[in-house]
Amino acid sequence: MDPSLEDFNRRTDPIRLPEGSKPQPSPRPATIRFYLPLNMALYTCFSSHLLAALYAPIQDCDETFNYWEPLHYLTHGYGLQTWEYSPAYGIRSWAYIAIHALPTKVASLLGQSKTAEFYALRIILAFVSAATEVRLYSAISRTVNPRVGVIYLMIVAITPGFFYASSAFLPSSFAMYTSTLGLTCFMDWHSGPRTATGIMWFGIGALLGWPFAGALILPFVAEDWLIALVGQVDLFGTFRRYLDGFVRCLIVLALQVSIDTFFYRKVLVVPWRIVAYNVFGGQGRGPNIFGTEPWDYYVRNLLLNFNIWLILALLSGPLLLSQWLFMKQHSTKQTLLRTLIFLTPFYLWLAIFTVQPHKEERFMFPAYPFLALNAAMAFHSLLLWIGSPDSNIFGRIPVKLKLVTVLSTIFVAVNIGLLRIFGTVSAYRAPLQIYEALETSTNMTQSGDTVCFGKDWYRFPSSHFLPDDVHAKFIKSEFDGLLPGEFHEGNAGFGFFQGTWLVPSGMNDQNREDLGKYTDVNHCTYLVDTYMPGMEATEHEPLYVLDNSWEKISCAPFLDTSRTGLVARTIWVPDLAFIPVRYRRQWGEHCLLRRKTA
Repeated sequence: MDPSLEDFNRRTDPIRLPEGSKPQPSPRPATIRFYLPLNMALYTCFSSHLLAALYAPIQDCDETFNYWEPLHYLTHGYGLQTWEYSPAYGIRSWAYIAIHALPTKVASLLGQSKTAEFYALRIILAFVSAATEVRLYSAISRTVNPRVGVIYLMIVAITPGFFYASSAFLPSSFAMYTSTLGLTCFMDWHSGPRTATGIMWFGIGALLGWPFAGALILPFVAEDWLIALVGQVDLFGTFRRYLDGFVRCLIVLALQVSIDTFFYRKVLVVPWRIVAYNVFGGQGRGPNIFGTEPWDYYVRNLLLNFNIWLILALLSGPLLLSQWLFMKQHSTKQTLLRTLIFLTPFYLWLAIFTVQPHKEERFMFPAYPFLALNAAMAFHSLLLWIGSPDSNIFGRIPVKLKLVTVLSTIFVAVNIGLLRIFGTVSAYRAPLQIYEALETSTNMTQSGDTVCFGKDWYRFPSSHFLPDDVHAKFIKSEFDGLLPGEFHEGNAGFGFFQGTWLVPSGMNDQNREDLGKYTDVNHCTYLVDTYMPGMEATEHEPLYVLDNSWEKISCAPFLDTSRTGLVARTIWVPDLAFIPVRYRRQWGEHCLLRRKTA
């Protein structure tokens, strides 16, 4: 057994009194000595996520149009509207937007610009993410092993996956926070089962965040009822705890339906409508019309975002079983059943979404805490196996060589993750940089000005980056799907936020193009365009950057993926003379243009 585990057991096992002696008052439990104190753990996670909040590009246009834009409408009275927010379809919850609008509105009273509001909310999300991770770190250290807790902490602090998910304004990130808290409750039974609270957290993630995230609770439910049915715990007590958790979820659902009813002006159960559209949408509807990916998409994506930690996460189950069954090594304080339950949610989630044709990176966010836990437990098990003097394979290897090998593995994993983070931030951050000139230059814009987007429509970060009363518009490009419209801004009837309950025109749930979403380029005051060397113009996508009718206001480097090799697209590669050209990153520019006056 690991010496640290023996020490942990001595400090946490109950004191056994000699037979026949009188019970004495229970001594105060010893303080748990974490490998890394909780305050330092919080500083570490928050520092990492703070960098993401300040510098990470928006990776998914769905985050912009389905969350940042409705938030902008609630706080500033205008914004872009997708078909999902039309009362005719109603598959997005205003309750989720409203709980983020409150801190954003407070930030607006303290900040100097709408951009400051954008980053303020991101920083809040980064802190929430860090706080939930430290809660889980504490539970892992108490109930599994302190070393597993430290490895888990290292994964969440330095991997690209957590870097981007931590501060993203997405329901899947929200579900990641609540899944972390739910896992904490089901894992830490130090003061008795916390089933009701665990159900509540998973329920909040499924209701306010993403309904499918509720699948992550299934292994814990199966474990609870299995233990109850075999008679190890009171069956009525288990039923009472589940009833308690279910009632809490019903209260959350009632509050959500009330808020959504206020905004939509009709009763809608949004979580059910999301499931109905995505699962029972019918011909020509559902997620598949927005694109499909091959079965190995998530494996490739998770390798980019977690590198060696994904491999360890996938090996965690077989490794645990082999150690328990053949090597008689117990790597955790828990039973084999409980440990397997902890490992199961990641496998379940990966299997469910691998068989779905429509795949997106953000769909994995709710399972990230479980991936990190699996990888940490697998790495801890390997360390026990490698460090065991009785191992037939590793027993004769010198200790120093083992240490060098382990440290080298950690060093490579950490640096690949950091190179990946720095590579993507430096390559794709231009859409968050070019609008600064509109805020800092005096008299640059006037009320009623427009910033137009053609082929770069999906790179628009948010109306938070545009000055007050400057609107984003779309011009025709080669894209032939449905673009967002605009929330109604006028007064139409009694009540607030008319744009949330008035049915907009030109919306559909089949991704059919609506020509009414476009404006004439001659009506554009500003225009955003990306140019890559060698790029050819098309009928609907002229090279505006090279057009003399437009002048450059602000440009930032943007990675040219068509001319950049695989390695340089994957991680950061310095632009040094001794590096062959085929391994260097090639650049274009992402520009904010202004129409020249006559």
